[in-house]
Amino acid sequence: MVLPFALWGTAMTAMAPLVDSGGPFLVGSLRLLPAGLTLLIVVPFIGRGLIVARVDWGWFLLFTVIDASLFQMCLTRGLAETGAGLGSVLIDSQPLMVALLSRTIFGDAINPIGWVGLMIGLVGILCLGAPPDLLRHWLLIDQSSSLSNLWNEGEAWMLGAAVAMALGTVLIRFCCKESDPVAVTGWHMVFGSFPLLALHVWNGSWPLIPSWTIFDWGLMAYASLLGSALAYGLFFWFASREELTSFSTLAFLTPLFALATGGFWLGERLQPLQWCGVALVLASVVLVSQRRRIWEPDASDSTALPGGSG
Repeated sequence: MVLPFALWGTAMTAMAPLVDSGGPFLVGSLRLLPAGLTLLIVVPFIGRGLIVARVDWGWFLLFTVIDASLFQMCLTRGLAETGAGLGSVLIDSQPLMVALLSRTIFGDAINPIGWVGLMIGLVGILCLGAPPDLLRHWLLIDQSSSLSNLWNEGEAWMLGAAVAMALGTVLIRFCCKESDPVAVTGWHMVFGSFPLLALHVWNGSWPLIPSWTIFDWGLMAYASLLGSALAYGLFFWFASREELTSFSTLAFLTPLFALATGGFWLGERLQPLQWCGVALVLASVVLVSQRRRIWEPDASDSTALPGGSG
C-alpha cells in the first residue's frame, strides 16, 4: 500500500522542470492520457471489464472532473509557481481532509489516538517541507511583515489540489458499486485529460508537442506510466477496499520519498529539523493505522477472526 505514495513523491520531482518548458496544462494532460490508456489495456487481464456501469456514471463524471481535471490543473499550476516546500506540505495535508469526510459520510471511527496521529503527521510534514522563514515566524515570532512573502498563488493551487484529491479519495467509493475500480481510474484519466489539453490550446501555447530532449520525455514517461498509471491504479484499488482514514494517512510518507530521492540523486542532506519531521511522520502513520488497537486493545482482540493471523 506504500508504493503509490513512493511513486508520487518521485513523480513530483520529475514533473517540476517539465512544467516550466511545456506548460502546466500540457504536462497535466500528458500525465493523464497515456496513464489512462495504459490502465485500460491492463484492465481486461486483472479486472472485471472495461465498462463503467450505468448506475455509476453520475458519480464517475463528478469524480473525473474533480480528481483528474481539477486535481492535475491545481497540481501543475502549483508546481509552476512554487517549489517543493510549503506547496508539498499543503498538498500532503489531504489525509486530515479525508479523515473528516470519512467520519461524516461513512462514519469511520477516529478515536483520540487517531486525531493525535493526524496532528503529529501535519507537524511532521511542516518540519519536512515548510520554508525556514515560515517556521522561524511561527516559533520565534519574527516580524509579521515577512510572512506576506511566504504565501503566494502557487501554495493556493497546491491547497486546491489537496482538496480535490481528498474529495476524489472519497468519491471513488461511490463510483465502483458495479464497476471495476481500476477501469474507473483509467477512464477518468482519459476523459480528465481532454479539458487540460483544451485549456493548453485555448491559451495559445504552441507547439502542441514540446521540443523536449530524450531525457525530458523519459521524465514525462516516468511521471505518467509509473507516477500515474501504476500509482493511481493501486491507490484507488486500495481506496475502494481499505478503511480510508488509515490508508490515506500513508500520504504523509510522500515527502519522505521525495527527500530520499533528492538525497540519492542530488546529494541533498536532511537538516536536524527535517529528521525530526521524519520521526513524527512515521509515528503518525503508526498511531493512525493502529489507533483501535492502542485505544481499545480488548475490543480489538475480541473482534479478531478465529484462526486469523491478527
